[in-house]
Amino acid sequence: MFYYLLPFFSFLPLLLLSRFFLVTTPKNHHHQNLPPTPLSFPVIGHFHLIKDPIHRVLQTLSLKYGPVFTLQFGSRPVLVLSSPSAVEECFSQNNVSENRSCLEKNMKHDYTSVIPAPYGPFWRKLRRITTIELFSITRLATHSDVRQDEIRSLIKTLLLEIVHDNFTRVGLRSRVQDMSFNIIMRIVSGKRSFDPEIHDLKEALNFRDMITGISKAPRVPFRTDLLPFLKWIDFQGMKRTLLRLKVKKDASSEDLLDKCWKKDGVSNKQMIDAMLSLQEAQPENYSDQIVKGILLTLLLVGTDSSAWTIEWAMSLLLNHPDVLQRAREEVDEHVGHKHLIEEKDLYKLRYLQNIVNETLRLFPTAPLFVPHESSKDCTIGGYNIPHGMMLLVNTWAIHRDPKVWEEPTSFKPERFERSVGDGYNYIPFGMGKKQCPGAGLANREIGVALGSLIQCFEWERVSKKLVDLSEGKGLTMPKYEPLEAMCKARECMFDVLSKLLDAS
Repeated sequence: MFYYLLPFFSFLPLLLLSRFFLVTTPKNHHHQNLPPTPLSFPVIGHFHLIKDPIHRVLQTLSLKYGPVFTLQFGSRPVLVLSSPSAVEECFSQNNVSENRSCLEKNMKHDYTSVIPAPYGPFWRKLRRITTIELFSITRLATHSDVRQDEIRSLIKTLLLEIVHDNFTRVGLRSRVQDMSFNIIMRIVSGKRSFDPEIHDLKEALNFRDMITGISKAPRVPFRTDLLPFLKWIDFQGMKRTLLRLKVKKDASSEDLLDKCWKKDGVSNKQMIDAMLSLQEAQPENYSDQIVKGILLTLLLVGTDSSAWTIEWAMSLLLNHPDVLQRAREEVDEHVGHKHLIEEKDLYKLRYLQNIVNETLRLFPTAPLFVPHESSKDCTIGGYNIPHGMMLLVNTWAIHRDPKVWEEPTSFKPERFERSVGDGYNYIPFGMGKKQCPGAGLANREIGVALGSLIQCFEWERVSKKLVDLSEGKGLTMPKYEPLEAMCKARECMFDVLSKLLDAS
């Protein structure tokens, strides 16, 4: 009898463990006509398929299973959309809300940031504050001189490094990062963070490292969110890393608030002063947590993402010198050689804007939407979608869909000289209610910075080999290899550049 019962007792612990470890099936799992899905393993589901870069993996799967398919990330079913029609059907006809992942819970001031806050009255309040106080046309115009000044500082740092009349090898990543970060810090607090005369460079470096650390977070929810048995384990040290970043973030934002509270008077030129002035008048609407959440939003959407786009654009231009030459001719024709490009010149530089648009098509700032979830049962692409299913939109795949774009992997800015579709073909800043509010700021900064680099300098690759366009890790998809290029000042701009150096 013992030998007959031994297999049963051996199997019983496995059965009990399976109820604890295995995937949690949603209540409505009996739905028929679900989207196709690859074969999965118990417990981990499809995590064995997930590797960097995740957007490329999801695109490969969509080529096999179609633009609407599902995956199982541990305990969570995930719907992946990779076509404009599926995204349109999802967002225009069905109700979806953002999913709260471990990153948001640990990093975003209890959802007081407009990015992770769920849609509803509180989100509408944050969105209104953000739109009026941060990204309105009036507010953007107020800080145009800040952006112009920092872009000129970028030009000066390059001028001081290159050898007169000779091509000099320069690195662009750190310079455009410093420019972008200084713009945001001056808008927020009125002070530059990276300056030769700054007294506390360590403080600035810590603050930028904190922002960069957040931007390098995984693009899909953490395994500890989706595999319950890992919640007691600090998987890959992620929990420790998040806590360290949170401490840095809280200390930095508290320090920024404290310094501004000690200042005499309020100037609307500085964002944080305006926010604290509003806090005095309406304390119920502008708590410290809300102010810090809004400031973090500005820092996140306005620093590395703009710098990466400028770096991608310059990489593409170096690989396509004919496009670079056409852009330079446009700048020479509409701006000339007597002054540097200003924001008011951008509307005349249509081809330059096409270059920015094409860069964002090939290398969108966020290759995947922030995860959402279906809040009710719905139908997408003819498939039944149960409520509670996580949703991932693969922006990168949509921007390279051969059914939508001719020669989708080619860099062809002229494609934007005509209409690109109904709005769902091209979504570099997201869409709908959750569209990135910083698009206007990004377009101004990227346009003037890129135009200034083209106007002031000659550019060549460091060798005959094309610039590597491999993607790195992170929420905002930087280049894998930092960009280096050969640079020299243009003779036709000597007078303007000499005055710029003399002014310093």
